[in-house]
Amino acid sequence: MKLKQLLCAMLGSLVPMLASAQAFPSKTITIVVGGTAGSATDGLARAIAQEITSETKAPVIIDNKPGANGAIAAQAVARSTPDGYTVFMTTNTTQAANPHLYKKLPYDPVKDFVPVGAIAKGYLVMVTTPNLPAKSIADVISLAKKEPGKLSFGAGTSSSRVAVELVQQMTGAELLYVPYKANPPAVTDLIGGQIDMMIVDLATTMSHVKSGKLKALGVTSPKRSPLAPELPTLSESGLPGYEMSYWNALYAPAGTPAATVKRLNELLTRATQTDSVRKYMTQTGMEIYTTTPEGLASFQMAELSRWGSIIKKAGIQPE
Repeated sequence: MKLKQLLCAMLGSLVPMLASAQAFPSKTITIVVGGTAGSATDGLARAIAQEITSETKAPVIIDNKPGANGAIAAQAVARSTPDGYTVFMTTNTTQAANPHLYKKLPYDPVKDFVPVGAIAKGYLVMVTTPNLPAKSIADVISLAKKEPGKLSFGAGTSSSRVAVELVQQMTGAELLYVPYKANPPAVTDLIGGQIDMMIVDLATTMSHVKSGKLKALGVTSPKRSPLAPELPTLSESGLPGYEMSYWNALYAPAGTPAATVKRLNELLTRATQTDSVRKYMTQTGMEIYTTTPEGLASFQMAELSRWGSIIKKAGIQPE
């Protein structure tokens, strides 16, 4: 009799949990993004938000919190209520690179979050102002070597910064680093001539390249991008073996119930399969890369090690 009562009690406690998971989401979800409106991550977040709303009828809003290489947004999510209604769409910048770029962070990229799932991988493109006297990547390197520290580059993400640092490491060129809160403001300054060049995600720049406001010289992928097949890779432009990519993923605050995380992963995965999200990824040079929560956890640990190695070899000292 006691066993029967115990089983009934256990089942009784499970019913509300299951009902809660099935009912999620029942109110507005906020996706916090560490970049400004117009960044690659922001655009992807908005495309996915629209699909989740279409499926669940629950509103999904984007909260942009740029600055400190995404640390401001990361800290905000880490301190939020762990109920699945505040989540973090981010990149390797906050979850793999920042621990190696800063001596102290206001969040822990592993302990403060529960992985929900990976979303996409993408590559970058080297762009310059149209009036820079450089027609190729080799020309940029030559200019940087001729007058060390005069040629400037902007970066609002770790991917953009480390991409250029790696070029310097491989060639001996010396450029001046100008930090930004996010890549879109840096691109604006690049168009205006305040800085000379960037290596930045395709999503943020290709429209400006097509309009003639910027000049594209090469891509960081191992093979040419279908988005701009006329552009050579950096690897085939005198930097053999060069490759730099970024990734996007969704995280929830530590302590978020497993059933809620599973439901978020299901919604996220289905959203990436829709025509609108696939179209956005194609147009911005991204590739779909989805995982389970466990798969993202393993991937992140490997990326923490990989980015640490790249940053150390590039000679970047933690700030």
